[in-house]
Amino acid sequence: MESLEYSLSQSVLEHLSSLYNLSGLKLEFQATRKNFEGDITLVLFPLLKQTSQNPSVLGGKIGTHLIEQSPFVSRFNVVSGFLNLSISDAFYISFLEDFLKVKDYGHINVDRGAPTIMLEFSSPNTNKPLHLGHIRNNLLGNSVSNILEANGNHVIRTQIINDRGIHICKSMLAWQRYGGGETPESSGLKGDQLVGKYYVMFESKYREQVTDLVNKGNLQEEAEKKAPLLLEAQRMLRDWENNNSEIRNLWAQMNQWVYDGFEATYQKLGINFDSYYYESETYLLGKSIIQQGLDKGVFYTQDDGSVWIDLTDEGLDKKLLLRSDGTAVYMTQDIGTASQRVADHPHVKGMVYTVGNEQNYHFKVLFLVLQKLGYSWADSLFHLSYGMVDLPSGKMKSREGKVVDADDLIEQMKNTAGNIAAEHGKIDGLNQDQRDELYQKIGLGALKYFILKVDPKKKILFDPEASVDFNGNTGPFIQYAYARIQSLIRRVEGGLKLHSDLSLVDKEKEVLKHLSTYPVVIKTAGEQHSPALVANYLFDLVKLFNSFYQNVSIFAEEDQKLQSLRLLLCQAVSNNIESASGLLGMTLPDSM
Repeated sequence: MESLEYSLSQSVLEHLSSLYNLSGLKLEFQATRKNFEGDITLVLFPLLKQTSQNPSVLGGKIGTHLIEQSPFVSRFNVVSGFLNLSISDAFYISFLEDFLKVKDYGHINVDRGAPTIMLEFSSPNTNKPLHLGHIRNNLLGNSVSNILEANGNHVIRTQIINDRGIHICKSMLAWQRYGGGETPESSGLKGDQLVGKYYVMFESKYREQVTDLVNKGNLQEEAEKKAPLLLEAQRMLRDWENNNSEIRNLWAQMNQWVYDGFEATYQKLGINFDSYYYESETYLLGKSIIQQGLDKGVFYTQDDGSVWIDLTDEGLDKKLLLRSDGTAVYMTQDIGTASQRVADHPHVKGMVYTVGNEQNYHFKVLFLVLQKLGYSWADSLFHLSYGMVDLPSGKMKSREGKVVDADDLIEQMKNTAGNIAAEHGKIDGLNQDQRDELYQKIGLGALKYFILKVDPKKKILFDPEASVDFNGNTGPFIQYAYARIQSLIRRVEGGLKLHSDLSLVDKEKEVLKHLSTYPVVIKTAGEQHSPALVANYLFDLVKLFNSFYQNVSIFAEEDQKLQSLRLLLCQAVSNNIESASGLLGMTLPDSM
């Protein structure tokens, strides 16, 4: 079934073409304001100049035409530059029938000719476990992938694992110096947590050395550069790049510990990837591309041998691409990774990088460098920038160990959900396994919804207690509505039939009008890379449903046709909650 907006647009455009010989017009529809009669409103202002008509006359002509030609427009009124249209009950009943025929109404089926988009997210460093900031990255990247697929795109979920560099060497050196052979098995720690422990230890020992050097008369900046641990970590990096077998074996061992730890966390979050890239494999390609850029005159060499690009004419600055000792920087690796991805997937039509907003400048430079290197695909790159996640205690600091570990947070969310569910008396009749499963769904649903309901560009102040509230704009609020509907549907005996000769009350119509906007929400959320649009649509849907449920009788309704209609409306809402929650990566309990 075509959307109401599309059907009305076609009819209005044909009419304007016949009256004024106009073409190429774009019509703007919006929901009618609550203080006016109507369901959908055509904004007339953009059409006044082309038609040389005043709003009242033009609105009258269009409204009269729609009543004569459309079986669904029953009345109209013109207020200033707005044509308010009242839509017949028959349209909404027909819409409900079509909605129930499709599991994911509003989704576009992916086919072979659909655009393919590669979406990078997570992309952690192998010197520490995933933390709250990574959770926002993963949830955002996964949800945007779901939304793009719902818009008909093929999506390749990928990540670049930052598995080399000075930060990796720091955790390796600290383990080598102070670890005493400790392993995940001997310590009882997940591998990523064990390696992260030694990254924090390096920072602590390094600061002790810096303080000692300052006390001996060195300037702070000089001491930070001369500290023995840092110099040794830098030597380790050079040994790694020179393929020192001992260093490479240690690196492979500790990285595997981290990969195993990451995978356990991804499974808890319901995250998966289609491909992996490793900085250790792509940085050399980046270095070869830098040489090509030097040969073309895109880059230049400083006296110390370092390689740079001058972007001052573009309003940026001069950017380092290779250090004087020949070691690569992040930009080198990202250039190589982008090139490799296109080589591996030549059919990709776009690449999306899910990375925090502290890297906005980095991606401006990266995209510009790739354009200057002459890559035709460089114009199809997009930085999905997002705000940081702060705690009530302030910003997280990995080097100081002041982070919220992802695994600890997931467990905390589960426990918090259990405590609140127990307080509300929502666990009667459940055995322990059922309770654990329910708490996991509620806790993760609360976490995912709290993170994703915020516009990606905005910073988040994360409050675990508030996120699990069963009232307000929260995941459990959404989940509870779904569970309530499942309890209603379980009471139905036999099949339900929809009759077209019924009149709708306002509460029914409000829910159906909202459901009809879902395809537009999916499309806009994909265009803006914003799951927040889906989350807030979902919250509004549940509020409308709750108002309907509280004000309209269902099983107490004696008219079986009306009872059937209302139960089918409940089923449609249930289907839509499930569909939209799926785009957010949320799972829903059948009972709460």
